[in-house]
Amino acid sequence: THIGAFDLSYLRCLPNMTVMTPADENECRQLLTTAFTLDTPAAVRYPRGSGTGIPAGAKLQGIEIGRARRVREGKNLAILCFGSTLASAQPVADALDATLVDMRFVKPLDEALLRELAQTHSRFVTVEDNAIMGGAGSAVSEFFRAEAISADLLQLGLPDVYQEHASREELLAQAGIDGAGILAAIAKRWAGNTL
Repeated sequence: THIGAFDLSYLRCLPNMTVMTPADENECRQLLTTAFTLDTPAAVRYPRGSGTGIPAGAKLQGIEIGRARRVREGKNLAILCFGSTLASAQPVADALDATLVDMRFVKPLDEALLRELAQTHSRFVTVEDNAIMGGAGSAVSEFFRAEAISADLLQLGLPDVYQEHASREELLAQAGIDGAGILAAIAKRWAGNTL
């Protein structure tokens, strides 16, 4: 579609595929470098429109496959962002004193980090600008089930519809995955509970 709403879902089911979701321009450059070094299929998923304004580094440097990046350390709630939704989730994590993670890889997931976070966090939110069905949040859910991790997981992403044409910002707001939408979804899910 015009917004690329389904690619994470259909790519992650392919064997031997590496699926990457950079959060900004520099990380996109790093993950393209990473993809170039692989001898297996790889996809680097970056949305249309302008970037976040992060300057690109001078060196072409790859990133370790399947390695996420902790952006902010918090408690009880972990927000796992796939791709450019990280910028929208940052103020939410700050406001809620939540851990914020730039997952970077949909396949393979950073399983070691997810296991570690599950030891100290009871609630998780995945945020992606892809269809929720079969997407990155579903990958996290499948991993938690396979590991018998009983985390409370809220998956945020695009709805199971073809969205009308609009700007990227309007589409994210309609889907509730802009900053206000993420905060509202978390408040609704855990209303009356201390985060």
